[in-house]
Amino acid sequence: MNINTFNAFKSRNYRLYFTGQSISLVGTWMQKTAVSWVVYSLTHSQFMLGVTLFASLFPSFLLSFLGGVVSDRYNRFRLLLATQAASMIQALLLTALVFWGHYVVWEIIALSVVLGVINAFDVPARQSLVYEMVNKADLPNALALNSSMVNLSRLIGPGVAGLVLEKFGDTVCFGMNALSFIAVIGSLLMMRLPKLASAKHDKNIFFELKEGFDYIKNTPSIKFVLVMLAGISLMVLPFSTLIPVYAKDIFKGTASTFGVIDSVIGLGAFSGAIFLASLKPGHNLKKILAISTLIFGGGLVIFSHMNNYPLALLFAAITGFGMMAQITISNTLIQTTVAPAMRGRVISFYAMAFFGMQPLGGLLVGSVSQWIGTPDTVMAEGMVALLIGILHFRFLQKSKLKKATVQTLEQQPINTLA
Repeated sequence: MNINTFNAFKSRNYRLYFTGQSISLVGTWMQKTAVSWVVYSLTHSQFMLGVTLFASLFPSFLLSFLGGVVSDRYNRFRLLLATQAASMIQALLLTALVFWGHYVVWEIIALSVVLGVINAFDVPARQSLVYEMVNKADLPNALALNSSMVNLSRLIGPGVAGLVLEKFGDTVCFGMNALSFIAVIGSLLMMRLPKLASAKHDKNIFFELKEGFDYIKNTPSIKFVLVMLAGISLMVLPFSTLIPVYAKDIFKGTASTFGVIDSVIGLGAFSGAIFLASLKPGHNLKKILAISTLIFGGGLVIFSHMNNYPLALLFAAITGFGMMAQITISNTLIQTTVAPAMRGRVISFYAMAFFGMQPLGGLLVGSVSQWIGTPDTVMAEGMVALLIGILHFRFLQKSKLKKATVQTLEQQPINTLA
């Protein structure tokens, strides 16, 4: 860490946001861990783990475009308040369902669908609002700190969830998540954001969606990052759905084992986010993005067939480091490039690439693992990440060569015929 690590904390609004979100996200990871454990305990099916991920994320894929337009059209602060309140209600319903004890898997999946719908509107509003909290120069630092927040909660949440599941049961785990929303809603209400004048919206929603798509299509730097992220989200990130299989079947553990593995991945991811937050301005983020993708893939390949539990935890942490650096830099490159008027819509495409591809990948990974086994499936995911990282390096080399060629041509004198 250095003096640059916490630059974004100079903003009072960002400090409030960071504190409230940190508490709430611990609860969110506790709920995610508990849902995966409960579903696998009821079904003993890797495929159903994929279905659960699909249910929670696919609605975001379908509706994220609409969420982006709404974020660009209306007050993002009020929209975020509404989505956080709705998320709290969803958590309370899940707590009540489990408390009464008479539940089946499809009911949990249905509530996961509800959360996915809420997140389609929450993510564009939340990501866009950060831009309004800090100076533009501090935006990369704020985004990296956001990632550290997410991954510190991922470090703490699953570990706490494992202990709570064993000692107190799933009802307490879900209930703690519901209570955690009080912190984020309270922090939002304490903020003092500038009042934004309501803009007229003469264009219809579908035209604005097309505007956002055309903007991305004509901005190669953003388009490349989104395509790369979509590939990672579809074929690599769903490895997390198979962690309960490692905990229960490969390492012969309990809910605590699952929590420990998830927390170690979170520790690696948190380290990656802090590393990015500490970078001084001027670093080549595109090159770091390619290296991070290779680290992600390499860690996953080695973890996949590691039967030694302590060594498996080590490579799980390395995997988490590469994974979060890859995701965070993708977000940073988009946020620092996009035009303000397109921010919500472009972030909705980011959400589609990040969240929308994962449920499809979850179904794919769940099906493949039933066929070839969990370790081979995870190894294949790591090899895909390595391939994407190599292709990224080749793309950077071609771009550098093309840029050098253009500069050379521009410096040459113009020949004229006598």
